[in-house]
Amino acid sequence: MIGDRLAQAMNDQIRVELESAYIYLSMAAWLHDRDLDGMAHWMRAQAHEEMTHAMKFFVHILDRGTKVVLQDVAQIKTDWSTIQEVWNDTYTHEQLVTSKINDLLTIAREERDYQAEPLLNWFIDEQIEEEATASKIAGEME
Repeated sequence: MIGDRLAQAMNDQIRVELESAYIYLSMAAWLHDRDLDGMAHWMRAQAHEEMTHAMKFFVHILDRGTKVVLQDVAQIKTDWSTIQEVWNDTYTHEQLVTSKINDLLTIAREERDYQAEPLLNWFIDEQIEEEATASKIAGEME
């Protein structure tokens, strides 16, 4: 079983990952409306990846004999002024996700939940890649 605090944080992370998918789909729609299909395709791929991330937490929680508690997904931004703003928001969002993953690892270590560390280490590596990609594209758009 996962400790109560970590279980709550992992359930929260499922919501964060699903909101991420929703944000990227919103960005994809905005980009498609402007005939920026290549960028929109990238955002759709990101949305799919975020759904996969949510499922990693979902399965981990279940495999550890703990209850998954799905939460409401917040309404997200649907309009941007510029393409640059889309990519800046992408980078900022990935930084937020990184901070959430770091918080999860902190909780896991405080609770001495060593079984959670392989999953969380995978996400830490993933976030390095996500931030680097978003930062590079946002920088190239300037």
